[in-house]
Amino acid sequence: MHRHLNDQYVQKTNKDSYRSRSAYKLIEIDNKFKLLQAGQKIVDLGASPGGWSQVASQKGAKVIAIDIKPVNTISGVKYIQYNINELETLRERFKDQKFDVILSDMAPESCGLKSLDHIRIMLLCEAALNFAKHFLIYGGKFVVKIFQGESDKDFYNELKKMFKIVKYFKPKSSRSESTEMYLVGLDFISNSFPI
Repeated sequence: MHRHLNDQYVQKTNKDSYRSRSAYKLIEIDNKFKLLQAGQKIVDLGASPGGWSQVASQKGAKVIAIDIKPVNTISGVKYIQYNINELETLRERFKDQKFDVILSDMAPESCGLKSLDHIRIMLLCEAALNFAKHFLIYGGKFVVKIFQGESDKDFYNELKKMFKIVKYFKPKSSRSESTEMYLVGLDFISNSFPI
């Protein structure tokens, strides 16, 4: 609790009216990779409590926030309560819509076992990528949170087949002791996959 209250990003969150300290992670990722632009259509997967959606919306993007948890109203953001594993339902909802950027800061509730937490987040990564395969435009961008472990390299190699550029990135606002990293895929080159 002491670490949390004295965290500079937690203090900035209150000052800047962001809903989570993770907002600064997306700001750093955007500063590095120039992801977010006005007029883009963006999906924020696992959006609760809404920090990433706030950042994307402030850039002038049209944001759809998706989460199984409720998300309080954010100006300029449309919220949909869904489990992203229910892909067929989402396909019916979005029809032929495509998005410029798909963001995923999803993470499982930590159980304290790094190996199990790694497996559980990689399942979420695969779900996010499956969503991107169906809904990302040609040339689109994808950001997904991972925990480093035995299978993140396999996931990285999977992304390399679908994006011209794939980079690992650890924001300064990510706690140094955390195995949390982000994979950033730029210039989506393939979106014809079987369901």
